[in-house]
Amino acid sequence: MKPGLFSGGCESKNDNLIPNMKYALLVHQPQEDFDKRNDAAAMAAGRAYGEALMAAGVFVGGAGLESPRAATTVSIRDGKREVHDGPYAETKEFLAGFGLIDVPDLDAALEWAARHPAAAYATVEVRPLLGSHFVAGNAKAS
Repeated sequence: MKPGLFSGGCESKNDNLIPNMKYALLVHQPQEDFDKRNDAAAMAAGRAYGEALMAAGVFVGGAGLESPRAATTVSIRDGKREVHDGPYAETKEFLAGFGLIDVPDLDAALEWAARHPAAAYATVEVRPLLGSHFVAGNAKAS
């Protein structure tokens, strides 16, 4: 993918161009569910869901995340960097992954969220991206 600014697609409604909206599908799950993520059936369901998003032409990007135990948090306090191992928040559910989709409206985003295989055991939060553009970069190899 080339770096740059990507604006939403458009859908024709009544001869007017209506821009699509981009939404984040944020999967939240309890810590204990991170240990079950290598289940073959769950992996196959995730792949099939991703393929369906791509076939529908709504997939923008996304990824699963490692366990919160692998997290490192950074903050600046009094001008000094503070680094801590582990998740920052004391919570029952953690961000497990995200997907970005480009769809006509919230109803379409909710339909895709309901089809997410994790919706059967976790929470899929649907949140619009701020603004109508998505910026992607091209990381340089080190």
